[in-house]
Amino acid sequence: MTDQPPTGLPMAVPAAGLPARVRIHEVGARDGLQNERAVVPVEVKTEFIRRLAAAGLTTIEATSFVHPKWVPQLADAEQLMEALGDPAAPLGPDVRLPVLVPNERGLDRALALGVREIAVFGSATESFAKANLNRTVDESLAMFAPVVAKAEAAGVRVRGYLSMCFGDPWEGPVPIAQVVRVSRALLDLGCDELSLGDTIGVATPGHVAALLTGLAEAGVAADRLAVHFHDTYGQALANTLEALRHGIAVVDASAGGLGGCPYAKSATGNLATEDLVWMLNGLGIHTGVDLGLLTATSVWMAAHLGRPSPSRTVRALSHKEQ
Repeated sequence: MTDQPPTGLPMAVPAAGLPARVRIHEVGARDGLQNERAVVPVEVKTEFIRRLAAAGLTTIEATSFVHPKWVPQLADAEQLMEALGDPAAPLGPDVRLPVLVPNERGLDRALALGVREIAVFGSATESFAKANLNRTVDESLAMFAPVVAKAEAAGVRVRGYLSMCFGDPWEGPVPIAQVVRVSRALLDLGCDELSLGDTIGVATPGHVAALLTGLAEAGVAADRLAVHFHDTYGQALANTLEALRHGIAVVDASAGGLGGCPYAKSATGNLATEDLVWMLNGLGIHTGVDLGLLTATSVWMAAHLGRPSPSRTVRALSHKEQ
């Protein structure tokens, strides 16, 4: 008798009160690779994204139009987007390629390439807003306002990221009311979706429940929200399950568990997409992702990076195939 089913998939046992479908917002190509010491060649990034799309991921955050001085790993944003837009090799009609933009200049660069979805990256805490944007929280919101307005006028969908929603390396635990205030402000600017970030991975399920309850009481519906957990203390899947119980149906994850944050050194890797898909498959929740193809993609990328994937699911499935 084997430890796992012969298909390499868990037995599906649905649980009451969970979404029937979850959209995975794949961040490995941007949030994952931006934290690498070495610059990954644009050809490898292009192939990585193509493989992710072939595995069934339909929302793949491709890059960031930030100044190369701040994130040199993403200095090839224009070349990457041009390669991905090659009409001779389409990704598929349902694949979305959002990009991060820090300001109006970044938005203009993205719009020039025909980008249809962007994201802005804010902070729930003053310390991280200063470290990441060199502004206060309110000053950063004022900076985002014309970016969101211009994107909306161009028919471009806008996502807001809110970092440090649960803990901050300088300030410690973040009051729920503070996170609710900044969340509400970002949505009021016109963001179509807000991703709540546990940037340093300190959240626990009870904290997740309290924040989502606080947002609901402030009039923020679950269908406007996504969650973005880091796995520093091994809590990312437990936190995700709690979010699902509160109606969240968009989850950020990174293929192979790549990623961190260049401005928060205590931030470790994101929730691995494979670990997320394994759990969702076991709950009978549809994602449209082929776990075998996704695992092979992360093994391929790990070889390019010169180290094994930290994802337990990648290790388990790739070991079984040997």
